[in-house]
Amino acid sequence: MAYPGYGAYGGPMTGQGMPGQGMPGHGMPGQGMPGQGMPMYGGMMGGPQPGGFPGQGGFPGTFAPPPVNDPMWGYFTAIAGQDGEVDAEELQRCLTQSGFSGSYAPFSLETCRIMIAMLDRDMTGKMGFNEFKELFMALNGWKQNFMMFDQDRSGTVEGHEMAQAISSMGYRLSPQAGNAVVKRYSKNGRIFFDDYVACCVKLRSLTDNFKRRDTMQQGTVNFQYDDFIMCTMAI
Repeated sequence: MAYPGYGAYGGPMTGQGMPGQGMPGHGMPGQGMPGQGMPMYGGMMGGPQPGGFPGQGGFPGTFAPPPVNDPMWGYFTAIAGQDGEVDAEELQRCLTQSGFSGSYAPFSLETCRIMIAMLDRDMTGKMGFNEFKELFMALNGWKQNFMMFDQDRSGTVEGHEMAQAISSMGYRLSPQAGNAVVKRYSKNGRIFFDDYVACCVKLRSLTDNFKRRDTMQQGTVNFQYDDFIMCTMAI
């Protein structure tokens, strides 16, 4: 059953290829972060990759080896606290030092907070290794999608391009909902990369929360007030 926002993020964009290169000005190869060689992962357009890591926190309290020899493990252990998890400030530092944003402005602390909240299944305000890796899968797809529409490499997209980017990820929003999203994240009619990612995080999180409650896939759910506040205010 498809309805506005259902089955959304991660949908392949038909008729258009995905660029393999990184952010402008950094010459990132298809398999690494600019200047750092951090491996990049991701499903199409920022969607979760099949065989991902749902429901797993990571390795709280210890730095036990991951299940498989994973090149992301070294990056995670380099920034994680002694509790074996990553908080918003540590994530912001990692993304800034790795040069993930390329020539675009670095991620704000608030955007890093909601990135963590998107995957914070145990409600600790931090990410374990599997959550950290899943975030980079999504970020890589979102970045590639943004670059498709930022063809002049200005670091921004216009409102109609933002609407196209949302549609390309598989979301089916009404014109009214689409306009509300664009107005929420635009500055002087343009959307910067940091705000674009914040929008993607919120769309994915709210859609996930909705889908979990829409067990009949009818596009309608009933929320108790407290449940609604938890779903919306946590992101």
